[in-house]
Amino acid sequence: MTRTPFGVHSEVGRLHQAILHTPALELDRLTPDNCDDLLFDDVLWPAKARTEHHAFVRVLREHGVTVHLFGDLLAQTLHSAEARAFVLERVCTVPRLGAALAASVRALAEDLPPERLAELLIGGITRVDLSGLKAGGLRWQTLGPDDFVLPPLPNTLFQRDNSAWIYSGVTINPMAMAARRRESVHSRAVYRYHPLFREATFPIYYGDDDADHQPATLEGGDIHVLGRGVVLIGMGERTTPQGVEILSRSLFRTGQASRVIAVELPKSHALMHLDTVLTMVDTDTFLRYPGLAPEALRHWSIVPASLDEILESDHGGLAVRPRDDLFGTIAEALGTDRPRVLCVDTDRRAAAREQWDDADNVLALEPGVVVGYERNTVTNSMLAENGIKVLPIPSGELGRGRGGARCMS
Repeated sequence: MTRTPFGVHSEVGRLHQAILHTPALELDRLTPDNCDDLLFDDVLWPAKARTEHHAFVRVLREHGVTVHLFGDLLAQTLHSAEARAFVLERVCTVPRLGAALAASVRALAEDLPPERLAELLIGGITRVDLSGLKAGGLRWQTLGPDDFVLPPLPNTLFQRDNSAWIYSGVTINPMAMAARRRESVHSRAVYRYHPLFREATFPIYYGDDDADHQPATLEGGDIHVLGRGVVLIGMGERTTPQGVEILSRSLFRTGQASRVIAVELPKSHALMHLDTVLTMVDTDTFLRYPGLAPEALRHWSIVPASLDEILESDHGGLAVRPRDDLFGTIAEALGTDRPRVLCVDTDRRAAAREQWDDADNVLALEPGVVVGYERNTVTNSMLAENGIKVLPIPSGELGRGRGGARCMS
């Protein structure tokens, strides 16, 4: 086994590789009738969204980043019979499809080319897609031609959430919303069986099993790697204190982190993840949404109380202490001066509009260089005035998905 060349050791370190997903069939299957169930606020124009995503990929590659497209990774993974069996055993289940249909769909899927199977696993399967299937059973007979046998996964666009690299390991996140939970199966298969990862060794902190982890959920948009063994995690609509405790114990057990700072967020769709209101843009600089006052944020410092207990048991061993002054806590944990915190100086409505359009959700490619949506002119100008270079990407359609450059990587 070789040691992995992968890892994230700082939010603002030089980015060498990234996983993105160009939206495909799943976006074509987003409709006014199903968008709420699939966690989208609107129906996107698929062709335009793909064009904008290509521009995002191009900006990263022009900056020297190796971009891996998740659809390709999954298709390449499914060339392995073992990987295909792993996925289908967890997707073609009796509770999901019904007893008769589960067996029939799996048999058909076994014979599909890897690229087509990957497309349907992410894009969803309708009865029309299975037109050659001779299936019995009540479920099959109740389906209309365009009904989904397997719903699409349009949130695969937001690669940050279902899996997050933290220092030299990764968490495959138990997702909060049922519409996203199948995404984790795909990520598990890629990390287990894809040639890029198969021979590497790295800790998987949480989620690489078939357990029902509810309500101990985590999503990567809430996880920030600050460096020097410190991890900042938001707890809001999607990440729970139970999930933070489990991840903290695993980080301490593997020696990958020495401190976790947990921040309570308002449970609001607009503030879905921590990175919708706060991101790191330079080694000493954060970008903050002005509508979220740091003094109003309850937060806690988590460190090992008993490393022996963490190593030997599945509970306890944590020292959890409430703290005041979030950025003071961050400075103390990092052993640095208090960080610079940038936010736009504008009226409340203008700030809320840009936050809704992911103005604060930027992706750092290196210290002081970030990718952000071009539509957020006020925030982008403020960053430039403060020495932060913004590489703008179009977002007329992508921005309607409620996720910025960091969410998508």
